[in-house]
Amino acid sequence: MNNKKQRHLLQLGNFSWSSFLDSLTLSTAAFLVTLSCWSLRVDAAEGMWTLDNLPRAELESKYHFEPDQIWLELVSHASLRLLPGCSASFVSPRGLVLTNHHCIRRCLEALSTPRRDLLSNGYLAATPASELRCPGMELNQLESTTDITAAINEATKGKEGEEFSRAYSRKAAELNEVCLHSKDDAAVRCDLIGLYHGGRYIINRYHRYLDVRLVWIPEFAIAFFGGDLNNYSFPRYNLDAAILRAYDGDRPVVSTSYFPVNRSGPAANELLIEAGHPAVTQRELTVDQLKTLRDNKLLRVILLLSEYRGVLQQYSKSSRSAARYAANEIYSVENRLKSLRGQLASLQDDTLLTNKVIEEGALKNFVFTHPEFLEARNAWQQIATAQEKYRAIGNEYYFLENEKGFLSRYFTIARILVRGAAEHSKPNEQRLPEFADSMRAETENVLFSPAPIFPEFEKVKLSWALTKLQEWLGGENALVNSLFNGLSPDALANKLVRETHLGDVDVRKTLWEHPGRVSASSDPFIRLAMMVDETARKTRRRYEIEVEGVEQKAGQQLSEARFAMRGMGIYPDATFSLRLSFGEVQAWQDNGRDIEPFTYVGGVYERNTGAEPFALPASWLKMKSDDLKNLPFNYVTTHDSVGGNSGSAIINRKGELVGLAFDGNIHSLGGTFGYDADTNRAVILHPAALMHALEKIYKADELLNELETK
Repeated sequence: MNNKKQRHLLQLGNFSWSSFLDSLTLSTAAFLVTLSCWSLRVDAAEGMWTLDNLPRAELESKYHFEPDQIWLELVSHASLRLLPGCSASFVSPRGLVLTNHHCIRRCLEALSTPRRDLLSNGYLAATPASELRCPGMELNQLESTTDITAAINEATKGKEGEEFSRAYSRKAAELNEVCLHSKDDAAVRCDLIGLYHGGRYIINRYHRYLDVRLVWIPEFAIAFFGGDLNNYSFPRYNLDAAILRAYDGDRPVVSTSYFPVNRSGPAANELLIEAGHPAVTQRELTVDQLKTLRDNKLLRVILLLSEYRGVLQQYSKSSRSAARYAANEIYSVENRLKSLRGQLASLQDDTLLTNKVIEEGALKNFVFTHPEFLEARNAWQQIATAQEKYRAIGNEYYFLENEKGFLSRYFTIARILVRGAAEHSKPNEQRLPEFADSMRAETENVLFSPAPIFPEFEKVKLSWALTKLQEWLGGENALVNSLFNGLSPDALANKLVRETHLGDVDVRKTLWEHPGRVSASSDPFIRLAMMVDETARKTRRRYEIEVEGVEQKAGQQLSEARFAMRGMGIYPDATFSLRLSFGEVQAWQDNGRDIEPFTYVGGVYERNTGAEPFALPASWLKMKSDDLKNLPFNYVTTHDSVGGNSGSAIINRKGELVGLAFDGNIHSLGGTFGYDADTNRAVILHPAALMHALEKIYKADELLNELETK
């Protein structure tokens, strides 16, 4: 699906998808319904399933597995969400948490100093007292899920456009507050989540762990062996793991639900379950929405990130400290670039869009032949019009409201302060959602984070972003002219960073607690955020009314029709909420070449060249042994896995941890839009490699004993 074909099935540039759909005859459409239902059949390997709607028939038929309530409660309480975008899990009764190395690089960056480079050298806490608190880190444990579909539908019934958007926002704020205050605990978070693009709404209530400490991390060289060259590929030889500990009241959490580690890993043909929090998929989008992604959104981001990577790489070469400051940002950009390029390649492949046309044609025929879905007949055209509206404001929305024209932590802090001062004077239901009472604790966690800010690095990022702001919005843009006031991007960035005081947490707290002082502040980033705010808010409002609200309303109508056509046994798009995926270890073929499912420790020594990114750390070179060359290292599975699943536990039906998800193969990048059982693979760390490393290389005996507690 990712390889663009030489001969196109359809000439995308000259072909009108909407005209094709409109011209379907009933006989043709009926055939497409049959074909679509065949192509959309769901087996146990496909899908990111909510715990209340599992593919039970397929699991029973293929694996003779029937999860009961006790098993589901174990999984829901042992699985964790690591903000801002990873998964994790409890793996001991004393709050040990397992996730990926690459998921905690912000923590390593914050805790490192010129004399203690945790990213490069790794870390092992010798005693509980030496476990290091990660600034601003947050773990979420799911406590409950409440279906609120009926309440949302009643509040928005008969409403369109701005009226729909406002009614939805008011009801969402009200329901969030009910959830938040249903338990008298400051460590509660409530998320309203739309499933099936408006077909169903839920509120997830989480317990928030805000005291998360670093226990062990391996060296970067072995965690990311092969570097970006091997990213999204296989074979892999990566110890992409990190062990944290959650604390509550300055004591380790008593985790009654956890996944004990099974050193043996998976057996042949064994059912494996991935328990994690996939971030975003786009499998339910219309063809017009996919075209906007292909022709507009993805191209813009890829172009900008490609240039930004060059700026970061050049800066990182200027000094050792610069290399340390930029390391995590470079990794993030490279990872996202490769992911987005894979998504774009999928959308440029005729096969994917041809199948989407067929699926859409089947649903359209169903809607037009069932009078009860009369309102849904206009949904496609409404969504198409929303795409035109987006293209008119997309650049302003991206650079102003999404802050991409002001890449700096200082600006993020300033915007929180400026908008917080304005929003908190309003009734809760009228505020921007991120400033509702239910979000206050999370906002303050970001605002008051003690993580260091490196001024020189901020100048580099901000100067580049301001240059792009000028280029993309144009030199004749009134706001752009007023922002720069004759200064160059470099000069403006230097002035802003040199004169700000927002690096001081106490200054932020004072402004947050005394919002009346914000408008009078002379801090240059505060003044910048205030200058941008009116235009950014107007653009955001247009987006919410003309694009988001329209897509949400139309998506709800299409979801109801889809439920009627296919039943409720379908999974929703990913929403960074807990999902289960079912699969097994399985090889695949790539261009006629057999790709075996396992790699072994001996392979990493064979590939060691002594030069980055294929240079093993000294700790591993000391422990080379022929006795261990056949010890499993990484393996691949058929799990339907995407971004956000990094750090997910791979468990067996007993609830034992038999792997740690950390990547996917290159074919899985198209998983944003669909799943291909023949080629999509998740890449997993084998527990034998993890436990061997802790025992023999890092001498972490006490940690090892705790992990092996049953």
